[in-house]
Amino acid sequence: MKKIKQLGIVLLMLVLVSGCAKEETSTAKMVSDSKRVVSTTVAATEIMAKLNYELVGIPTSDKKLPSRYQEVTKTGSPMSPDLEIIRSLKPDLVLGTKTLAGDLSDGFKQAGVTVDFLDFRTVAAMQAEIKKLGQTLDREREATALNKTLTDKTAAVAKAVADKKKPKVLILMGIPGSYLVATEHSYIGDLVKLAGGENVIQDQKQEYLASNTEFLQQSNPDIILRASHGMPKEVIEMFDEEFKTNDIWQHFNAVKTKRVYDLDETLFGMTGALNMPEALDQTVAYLYEK
Repeated sequence: MKKIKQLGIVLLMLVLVSGCAKEETSTAKMVSDSKRVVSTTVAATEIMAKLNYELVGIPTSDKKLPSRYQEVTKTGSPMSPDLEIIRSLKPDLVLGTKTLAGDLSDGFKQAGVTVDFLDFRTVAAMQAEIKKLGQTLDREREATALNKTLTDKTAAVAKAVADKKKPKVLILMGIPGSYLVATEHSYIGDLVKLAGGENVIQDQKQEYLASNTEFLQQSNPDIILRASHGMPKEVIEMFDEEFKTNDIWQHFNAVKTKRVYDLDETLFGMTGALNMPEALDQTVAYLYEK
């Protein structure tokens, strides 16, 4: 009888140990799926929705964000996030954009908040970040599916433009009162490259360069794309005034043939976003318009 009682105790202990092990495994999985993530950019927020991941903080934006985050705490604009609000959310991971790292990294560091500045400057870089997020957040299946849609699009466009003559393209990025020239290392420059265009600015490492109209005129682009970063109405008016009053622009082939296009800021941002397929289609339309 004593031996039977001891055997019962041993079996009970085994059941308890087994149950604890299962509970620990379940808890570890739950923690992996429930990292507290704050997204400070619209593009990252849209990607997290596609990865089917809940957020504890999202950016304040005039742009429409995924409805699943309607009740989530707003953390300020992407260019000026509220660090106190972000810190109060006790995030395990904060998502920013590499284009703003130089302006924001010190502030995050002083606030004691670790941030992952995502590189969305090209489509390939954005896909690499999506893959990394999938691995980090246990959303590899969703990340793979999302990346496939982007890869399929770029492949389809590459096939469609393969036999077309490469037009020479000049990209101007305007801000109120000034503008820069975008290289192929910028997001819009990458779209032009994927669409089969040739950027007139070659062999540069930076995303943007100061404008030299005489040099640009000598490059003689077939097409000029004018983009804006903030206050698009004012930037278009600035470009119109510049092209009207600076006579050198009248000597550009693109101006003579009326191949100058103002890009929609909601479609062509400073960095990549999930509307890339639509932006790429529009780029193709500009480059090969008859």
